[in-house]
Amino acid sequence: MAGILERLLARTPVVTAAQETAAQAQNSLELAREALSRAELALEDEGWTSLLARSQEEFSRAGLQRAAELCRIMAVGHPLIKRGLAVRTGYIFGGGMQINAVDDTVNEVLQAHLDDPGNQAALYGDQAQETLEWAHGTDGNVFLACFTNPRTGFVQVRPIPFAEMTEIITNPDDDTEPWFYRRDWTRTHIGLDGRVETVTRTTFYPGIRYRPRLRPRFIQGNEVLWDAPVVHSKVNALQGWDFGIGDVYAALPWARAYREFLADWATLMKSLSQYAWRATTGKPTKSQEMRRALARRPAPGTAAGTDTGAGATAMMSPDVTLEAVPKTGATLDSESGRPLASLIAAALGLPVTTLLADPGQTGARAVAETLDEPTRLEMGQRRSVWANLYRDIAEYVIRSAVRAPQGPLTGTLIRDDFSGREQLQLAGDLDRTIDVVFPPLDDVDVDKIVSAIVEADSTQKMPPLTTLRLLLQALGVDDPEAIIDTVTDDQNQWIDPLMSAGQAAIDAYRRGDTPQV
Repeated sequence: MAGILERLLARTPVVTAAQETAAQAQNSLELAREALSRAELALEDEGWTSLLARSQEEFSRAGLQRAAELCRIMAVGHPLIKRGLAVRTGYIFGGGMQINAVDDTVNEVLQAHLDDPGNQAALYGDQAQETLEWAHGTDGNVFLACFTNPRTGFVQVRPIPFAEMTEIITNPDDDTEPWFYRRDWTRTHIGLDGRVETVTRTTFYPGIRYRPRLRPRFIQGNEVLWDAPVVHSKVNALQGWDFGIGDVYAALPWARAYREFLADWATLMKSLSQYAWRATTGKPTKSQEMRRALARRPAPGTAAGTDTGAGATAMMSPDVTLEAVPKTGATLDSESGRPLASLIAAALGLPVTTLLADPGQTGARAVAETLDEPTRLEMGQRRSVWANLYRDIAEYVIRSAVRAPQGPLTGTLIRDDFSGREQLQLAGDLDRTIDVVFPPLDDVDVDKIVSAIVEADSTQKMPPLTTLRLLLQALGVDDPEAIIDTVTDDQNQWIDPLMSAGQAAIDAYRRGDTPQV
């Protein structure tokens, strides 16, 4: 009987309408949930789309140029950015460096390139190294053109500004192999009539490792300078980027925030120092009299009628109270901005104690003078970047000395069938290995280094020239090659300073060399 009643009720119009209404409400709820989910996804997509669009604009070639200009302004105008770049440069180049070829004949050619005054001013001198490392910090890119004499093979290196390098053309099948660098630049020269003329030019430079069999003289009607290949050093570049971005870029927002914090702190201190005392009276007229009295009250030993000086005494009536302005609730600690300085230091890869030259309230002086392991590794990595750049240029100098018809070296340039690159084989199987040596970042006891070199030399397994070069580097001699020249003959053979001239002539005769008279 109960089952029949349920079936009858289920068929009634009222119950059926109620069921349909409940189903519609459930469907509406599901639709509302889906609409809400779509709205949330739309908000997320809109935010990511805006972020991606902004990143595409910021990291385009024009965006990188704007970023470089901002970084340059901060490098000369913000004390912490300036100090950060100076400290980084000191860690990398402050201890000096040595570039040498293992073979003496090859090293003679390399040292002639290094000692050239123009190359010193452009790349190898102290001022040039500082300028180029700062370019890493602000521009993120360093471009060096190797202008080569086609007759003698001598190479002169000159920097090209980042603003003028507008495009990099890479191998279509390998974007890590640059083929050409496009330079859009303005050339100013004085005509025969004395007028100054400005001409806009476009020039293409090949990559330092790119030298195909067929070398076109023009690309799109613009000259290709095959005798001036470019070596490009970029930092902070993500995969697929043709250009790098400066170290300062990540510090820009925090450098602005820290400067604003210190400006606000200085304003607060100035406002608090404007009023040092507070007077309270019961009558308005009394306040006016007291203001005049305080303004004219002389300090002890001061002539009457002069303005109030330091240490003045206020003589007040019994109904006037004069007390110091309380500083309770006023934030006077400038150390509150230290987290902002920490973010600047992190962007530049430095400890905040080193950046501020101050260990802070809880640190010790030794903390500010110690190079921690992460910083040591980061500075060592940047040194490796420079070492690779110097090695690429040195290898090109050697190849140019072989390729030139009047070059000082002889050998064979063989093109590899797989890579298409030139492989150098020096005549006489000379070793063309290049050593780029930086001193240790840590302060190592010179006595220990010299003792280790002397102990190694005592095994009689090291050539005397190698021992001498290591000793000169350990002692920090600025120009070790000049001293080495005094203890070598015309064939770059070692001459023992303690040996007599007669014994040196006999040894040279036994080697088949012409004895020096």
